Amino acid sequence: MEARTEAVLAAVDVRKRFGALAVLDGVNLALKKGEAVGIVGPNGAGKTTLLNVLSGSLAPDTGSIFFQSHDVTSKGAAERCKLGIARTHQVPRPFAGMTVFENLLVGATAGGRRRGAEAYDLCLHVLDQTALTPLANRRAEGLGLLQRKRLELARALAVDPAVLLLDEIGGGLTDAESAALVETVSGLRDRGIAVLWIEHIVHLLMQVVGRLVCMDAGRIIAEGPPEAVVSQAAVIDAYLGSQA
Repeated sequence: MEARTEAVLAAVDVRKRFGALAVLDGVNLALKKGEAVGIVGPNGAGKTTLLNVLSGSLAPDTGSIFFQSHDVTSKGAAERCKLGIARTHQVPRPFAGMTVFENLLVGATAGGRRRGAEAYDLCLHVLDQTALTPLANRRAEGLGLLQRKRLELARALAVDPAVLLLDEIGGGLTDAESAALVETVSGLRDRGIAVLWIEHIVHLLMQVVGRLVCMDAGRIIAEGPPEAVVSQAAVIDAYLGSQA
């Protein structure tokens, strides 16, 4: 109860089944303001399903989701976005026929509920923050994959969120782009945004997060300081492999 009260976002005994498969099996997770938490685990562990439940795009079978101590389990993704929960997707989903700037403007107005000059200025700031200013007037359908992934992050930031849920945004980036991503996410954490980041590239997480969670078969099997988690036998067996 105390962890839930202190948390900006919390999952309490969350369960989700798809047919006979228990995708989430009693997950408890709390995220504090200004905290960055990483989630790792093998494919099928339930990581993205957990983000879907936290963001409101998927309802849990049982259990509860709390945002700033308020029960938001019954609220959908649009309502949670307006409250300040933003997310990215593994496969970028921009409005293809809109420009980069217009995509951000949708986030700032529909999600962040900004208007006029305030929305415009927020979008300009996010463009600069994500190095997308040169592409502001480019239609999203003309962007390459890595540019779309950057836009995916920018659209989430345009909501001006209290919580940012990131789903594998590091894949395919160059070393320079990875370093820029680490700097960006670290800066968001330091500004007080709570970050929950699913990523297979563990060394990126290790540079940003203060807590690492490992999932397997719908359950959290390890949680704590990153260096301690990656050295646990259960994590090595389930995810990293003995050579790691």
